Amino acid sequence: MSITKPGQRKLQILQALAGMLENPKGEKITTAALAAKIDVSEATLYRHFASKAQMFEGLMEFIESSIFGLINQITVQDKDGISQAANITLMLLSFAERNPGMTRVLIGDALVNEDERLQTQMNHLIDRIELAYKQSLRQAAALGQVPEVEVSARANLLVAFVMGRWHRYAKSGFKALPTDGAQAQLNILL
Repeated sequence: MSITKPGQRKLQILQALAGMLENPKGEKITTAALAAKIDVSEATLYRHFASKAQMFEGLMEFIESSIFGLINQITVQDKDGISQAANITLMLLSFAERNPGMTRVLIGDALVNEDERLQTQMNHLIDRIELAYKQSLRQAAALGQVPEVEVSARANLLVAFVMGRWHRYAKSGFKALPTDGAQAQLNILL
């Protein structure tokens, strides 16, 4: 009998949940199916998470910390606002491509039958991404690269572009890669 440390079991549960979300058919995930996937009892799941909503929150925390850690790296390494916005976009598309199950969380698809507050949290994350775009585009405006009056509209357009590509990726059964042709389209958008 192998003994799993609590932190490892929690990570194993989240990885299994993310893996189950990679199913292109997108069936509702039950705790019974999740427990069976990692060969534990449902009681074991509930020892680590009080509810399925908490499991999704754990995934969302991972997504948020990963995305904003990378956005911070981009803004520190690159001082050009247009370049920052382009690199943030390409990173967001690549993140989804590498994490198909998490893409379903990002677009809200996996949250449809779950606690409403999860979608509210995901909406907040998207708002924060738009704010990061605004900050980059304000830098671009300060350098005369874009008109200041267009900063909000351009930030919103970039969020819509990313979300559209995420959505298409998920709805294509993860076949229409979000990064395909993205650079050429970004050149037009920016």
